[in-house]
Amino acid sequence: MDEKKRAEIKNALAKHVVTLPDGTSLPSLGQGTWYMGENPQVRDKEIKALQLGLELGMTLIDTAEMYGNGDSERLVGEAIKGRRNEVFLVSKVYPHHAGLDMISKACENSLKRLGTDHLDLYLLHWRGRVPLEETIEGMEKLREEGKILRWGVSNFDTVDMEELWNTTNGKNCVTNQVLYHLGSRGIDFDLLPWQREHNIPIMAYSPLAQGGSLRRQLLNDPTIHDIADKYNVQPLQIALAWTIRSNNVIAIPKAVQDEHVLANAEAATIEFTEEDLSRIDQVFPKPTRKMPLDII
Repeated sequence: MDEKKRAEIKNALAKHVVTLPDGTSLPSLGQGTWYMGENPQVRDKEIKALQLGLELGMTLIDTAEMYGNGDSERLVGEAIKGRRNEVFLVSKVYPHHAGLDMISKACENSLKRLGTDHLDLYLLHWRGRVPLEETIEGMEKLREEGKILRWGVSNFDTVDMEELWNTTNGKNCVTNQVLYHLGSRGIDFDLLPWQREHNIPIMAYSPLAQGGSLRRQLLNDPTIHDIADKYNVQPLQIALAWTIRSNNVIAIPKAVQDEHVLANAEAATIEFTEEDLSRIDQVFPKPTRKMPLDII
């Protein structure tokens, strides 16, 4: 990819932003790290991929203590060494570490593995048995200590978000990270509208899906191919661009190959027309009723 194209991508990412409740603006495309750091043979390639993403403007990097039992955090720490100030760093805490007796230690361990003194955002990975009040209190304490700057949740459905919202300090939640892609649109019915109304952006994990069925459908569908040809991109880039079509979703695709990093970033340059979106809806219809929250 030539320098002119890279400059176009960087410019698109700089304009395609999502604003958190505290006014912080983030690129609508970040970088996921699930399963990264687990294979020493591709470690250097993974580090370079993350660094390329940073150079292009995908400055949000998402990880978790669960990923590879901390190996993903260690990899991210190596990738951002010497350039921490360029990164909006996100990690997640296990539900069984989210009580007052353990959340501080869990956070400190993540910080050590990442080689930093603070997280820009700390998420509860999914809801467990610890009461929300206790987790929120722990998050607020970490924020007061400067170990985290913000906190949020992950894998919360609408009823969970409503309970969180009505819990003391629950309104300090800045995002909810959930599964969202063309083949998993359940949140379009209620969760995404609820979060839009309450000014809480969605963070979409696995925006290109893990399984092969969606990818096969994208690669074989003539409508998606036609739209991809219109923008001179690949079908998977259409799927990713669709995920970030609004200004309230941050997608965090994972990429290990340089060409995949570039392709992900290029999705930010695609600006759909209403006709495009209508045609996509015909292939991947909007939900017409409440759907259980998809989780992988």
